[in-house]
Amino acid sequence: MSLLQVENLSIAFGGVKAVDGVSFNVEAGEVFTIVGPNGAGKSTIFNLISRLYEPSGGRILLDGQDITRLPAHKIAPLGIARTFQNIELFDHSTVLQNLLMGRHVRRKTLWVEDLLFLPRVRRAEREHRRHVEEVIDFLDLAAYRDKLIAGLPYGVRKVVEIARALSSGPRLILLDEPASGLSVEETKDMAWWIEDMQKDLGLTILMVEHDMSLVSRVSDRVLAVAEGKPLALGTSAEVQADPRVIEAYLGAEETA
Repeated sequence: MSLLQVENLSIAFGGVKAVDGVSFNVEAGEVFTIVGPNGAGKSTIFNLISRLYEPSGGRILLDGQDITRLPAHKIAPLGIARTFQNIELFDHSTVLQNLLMGRHVRRKTLWVEDLLFLPRVRRAEREHRRHVEEVIDFLDLAAYRDKLIAGLPYGVRKVVEIARALSSGPRLILLDEPASGLSVEETKDMAWWIEDMQKDLGLTILMVEHDMSLVSRVSDRVLAVAEGKPLALGTSAEVQADPRVIEAYLGAEETA
């Protein structure tokens, strides 16, 4: 059984169908990438999966469980984490504090226990800190641990947002344009992080990305969409060679 199943997913805004009958499966342990021109509905699919938007049709299943109508706050505890196109971090908190906020979905203590800071709470806090420190080491963020987000370079903040997502202990991570705004060298580093998340952490990765060099390097399968509809599904090479994709996506990119 696929880890994530999306079946005939649809949503419209003001009569315009942003996503129109999109279906795909994401297998456990793979990197699955969605590509397409601006306005193709890629990030909208992410917002539907993470339950920020309510679909007008279709189903979303996680490991066989229908999550289509679950409220957004119940998605992260199921093991789905995500990043955003525009970095969503707490600018006036440190890297460590931002990552500890990512552990919120794993808190199991009661508010009374937290108030009294009972031994169970102290044990839980040590466990949360241990997990976050492992993420910091994994993504080479030790030099930035105690620095405020507001003072960090853009590329580092991109990595911190991924680190916060990893801190929640996901099994499926949604990366929304992780290479957007990065330099060539930073994009290469991002590819290494994605490969390490897949191979070393055993994560399943669903990614939206425009940088086709990154897509080709890390993706097991690629889905191309345009105007909210699926165009082609296959390896990166197969999708890039598809005439419909060349016309709708690659061709538009070349003439931009």
